[in-house]
Amino acid sequence: MAENPKARELARRIGDLLLDKKASDVVILDMRGMTSYADYIVIASGESDRQVSAMAENVQVQLKAGSQPLRPISTEGMETGQWVLLDYDDVVAHLFNGEVRAFYDLDGLWADAPREKLA
Repeated sequence: MAENPKARELARRIGDLLLDKKASDVVILDMRGMTSYADYIVIASGESDRQVSAMAENVQVQLKAGSQPLRPISTEGMETGQWVLLDYDDVVAHLFNGEVRAFYDLDGLWADAPREKLA
């Protein structure tokens, strides 16, 4: 499991940006060696579809405005706000409204992954 400090820093930055929009239950999963598509997965919840969309928009706007602008490789779910996926290559963010998060249970699916809970 090679260290990837840039990806770890990005995952933390995304987590902080989500907390700025009052996201709840923000977790960073260390996926190095467990998946081929990402080193870190950030999972967070919002109270409503509107809040989830606002959380995702905040991440995109703030990362694009930084000194080294970042744009996601792809985004999914912005229209509905129930489950938004932001793919930043080594870091993938899954933003859910609470019921959808419970239904898909990514936290349980990746129960073996080391995790960091942000507050």
